Amino acid sequence: MKIFYIFSIDYQLISHRRPIVEEAIKRGWDVTVIAKDTGFRQQIEKMGVRFIDMPINRVGTNPIEEMKTCLFLYRLYKSEKPDLVHHVSTKVVLWGGLMAKLAKVPCVVNAINGLGKFFQNGEVDTLSKRFILKVLKFSHKRKNFVTILQNNDDKAFFVEHGVIPENQIRLIHGSGVDLKNFNYSKETPGTPLKLSFTSRMLREKGVLDVIKAAQILKEKYYNKLCFQLCGLIEEGPSAISKEELDELCDGNYIQYLGQRSDIRDLLINSAIVLLPSYYREGIPKSLIEATAIGRPIITTDSVGCRETVVNGLNGFLIPIKSPDKLAEKIEILANDTTLREKMGLESRKIAEQKFSINYVISEHFAIYSSFKY
Repeated sequence: MKIFYIFSIDYQLISHRRPIVEEAIKRGWDVTVIAKDTGFRQQIEKMGVRFIDMPINRVGTNPIEEMKTCLFLYRLYKSEKPDLVHHVSTKVVLWGGLMAKLAKVPCVVNAINGLGKFFQNGEVDTLSKRFILKVLKFSHKRKNFVTILQNNDDKAFFVEHGVIPENQIRLIHGSGVDLKNFNYSKETPGTPLKLSFTSRMLREKGVLDVIKAAQILKEKYYNKLCFQLCGLIEEGPSAISKEELDELCDGNYIQYLGQRSDIRDLLINSAIVLLPSYYREGIPKSLIEATAIGRPIITTDSVGCRETVVNGLNGFLIPIKSPDKLAEKIEILANDTTLREKMGLESRKIAEQKFSINYVISEHFAIYSSFKY
């Protein structure tokens, strides 16, 4: 069985889909990974898969660049003739799903990990949004085609707008977490108390709200709290540059740690996890991992984020773009060790109920097995 996994960048496999790809290899499938090479190609090839570098601009809208991506995928599908193609991320889903239909790929899985900033208001109010939905609708009019969504809000959006039939949607809560590796860990006592924010450095992810909340609390908590920002410097108009982060972070009270591969250790050494996102998330991987380690979470009452928190039970849900509310909830948790421990235990229970990687893997291969090849 020949399967293609298509990502916009190589790191998405490392960070979110590695266990699924490894399971396909273990089952003896002929696996090829197609993505933009940003430096992780060698690491991926060491897994025992073939890697193909893909021309794609994840945040661009240049028609010539978009056409090059489409032609690349069409020619690849026609020449290689995969049995199954699994697209991950919105742009790859958009063009990959269309090219897979035109190239008559037998079986297709589209994984949409949230609708991002483009559809964050939930409205179809521009020509470009209507175009995207029409392309997706056209691509789905075929057999052996399934779209994986991560939350009920996104499912309702696609069904209500007549884009994807309900019988072609499978709901899987996030990309999963290894509950043995990310095992429950009690908070490590110490001063200052560490608060972690792990995400791409995009404005919509709430990076600046974390910094503003820290500034609100600075006079009272400068030597008592430490805000740690961790994640990839992105491209595009909403990205926060390294220069801007260096200006806003003093390296002590507010720290930018860069992109890290030791997220588990970062969470173990944290007392509270923050993600005040107003990006239209799927279910954030950082919050899934935080539940597994057993940490209280402060996030927004918005699509995807709310799937990880029962307000007042394992953390707090706050309105979007509310650094003052974020500061208020941080102060409550910072001053109550017992509450943090209680909420952390509840987070772990939620992880065990909803986010096990074993469940995610079994659901993916159940979809693959459901196709008629």
